[in-house]
Parts: sequence; structure tokens; C-alpha cells
Amino acid sequence: MHAPAKVLLIEDDARLAERTAEYLQGHEMQVEIAGDGELGLQRAQAGGFDVVLLDLMLPRLDGLEVCRRLRQRSAVPVIMLSARSEEIDRVLGLELGADDYLPKPYSPRELVARIRAVLRRAAPAPADPPQTRRCGPVVVDRVRRRVEVAGVACELTAHQFDLLWLLAEATGEVLSREQLHQRLRALRSQPPAPYDPSVDRSIDVQLSKIRSTLGAADPRAAGLIRTVRGVGYVLDDRPEDPA
Repeated sequence: MHAPAKVLLIEDDARLAERTAEYLQGHEMQVEIAGDGELGLQRAQAGGFDVVLLDLMLPRLDGLEVCRRLRQRSAVPVIMLSARSEEIDRVLGLELGADDYLPKPYSPRELVARIRAVLRRAAPAPADPPQTRRCGPVVVDRVRRRVEVAGVACELTAHQFDLLWLLAEATGEVLSREQLHQRLRALRSQPPAPYDPSVDRSIDVQLSKIRSTLGAADPRAAGLIRTVRGVGYVLDDRPEDPA
């Protein structure tokens, strides 16, 4: 469940501010009201808000000046609100760093939509999952489909690379042969399939070959892929527990 968006509404019309705040609060937003430009600027600069709704005509400090000063210290999204509909006002507001401009009178539903839109644009892009894994001297690069051991490239078949990647992606986690089989299918965009125990031998053989290839490049790498008796395999550079 997402936390409510924190909205600072800088508006000198108290009745309009209260009505707007009530509507936004009904749409999972927390609203704080500032009744003039100076107070609004102070609160905005103090931080903690996800978006600022900024009236253009304010006592003590007008909205354009609030926006200009705020942009010197903060990248918080700003939506300007104004009964003044002249193009120059919109242009100035956007040039000073406002993210959007909504003329009064505005529809509360449209205001909610505008707020959500600027919040989406301001949200950080989701990080791509790491495409490189390191375990001891072994580095597995999924993008280049390259394996290096102590800086030396190792030649693996496509099938062997996929098996090693699955173990590297789950470093420290013991994977059964069936899990490896199903994850191989998912990695290749194949649907799940009933597990065939005859696959066990194939996986054992391929992992043995991977061990030999890694160990030929660096003896330390040979022991990274460990067999957990009765369970499966794990890629791990931690020393084995004493028996």
C-alpha cells in the first residue's frame, strides 16, 4: 500500500483552500495549507512534500517569486494555480521551473489527475535488475554472456552459461535440480513442465563440466559450486561448515 502523497497548498483564499484540501484528502493525499507566499516558501523549502500547489496571486510574495526562489533549492514538483489566464503568466511560470499550470476555476478531478501525473514523472525509474554477478574470482555477465575467472575469460556452452547464471543469480541459495530445470525453462521463456527425473543426470554432468572449466582457470573457483547432498547445488564463496 502506497503512502499518501504529501501536498503543500499555497493559497490565500481560505474557503477555496479548505475545499481543495478536503477533496484531495478524500483521494489519499495529506494536505498542508499556507496562506501567503512567504509562509508557503518557508514550508516548501523545509522539505517533506511530494508536490506544491502554488497560487499565482499571493500576499507578501507572489507565486512567480515563490517558484523562482524555491527552484534555487528544491526540485519538488510545482503546479501553478491562477485565475490570471494570460499566456505570459503560464510561460513565466513554466520558465521559472513550474511543472504544470492549471487555470482557475479548475475541476478538482482534473487537479487530482495533474497531481498524479507530475508525481509519476518525478518518481525515479525502477532500477534494472543487476546483470552481472560476482562470486569469489568468478564474474558472470549476463548481457555479454561472458564468464571470467580472475580476469580470464572462460568458454562455456550456452546451456552451461545459463546454469551458471541461475546459480550466480541466487548466490548462497541452495537450488534443487528441479528448481534449476524449471528456472532454465523460465529463462528461455518456456512454460513450466512436469519434472522428468532423468534431467538430474544431465544437470549433474553439466555442472561437473562447469566446475572443471572454472577450476582450470583458477583452482579456487572449482569449489565455488558445491553439492548439498540430498538437496541440490549452491554457488557460494564462503567456506564450508566443518563436518
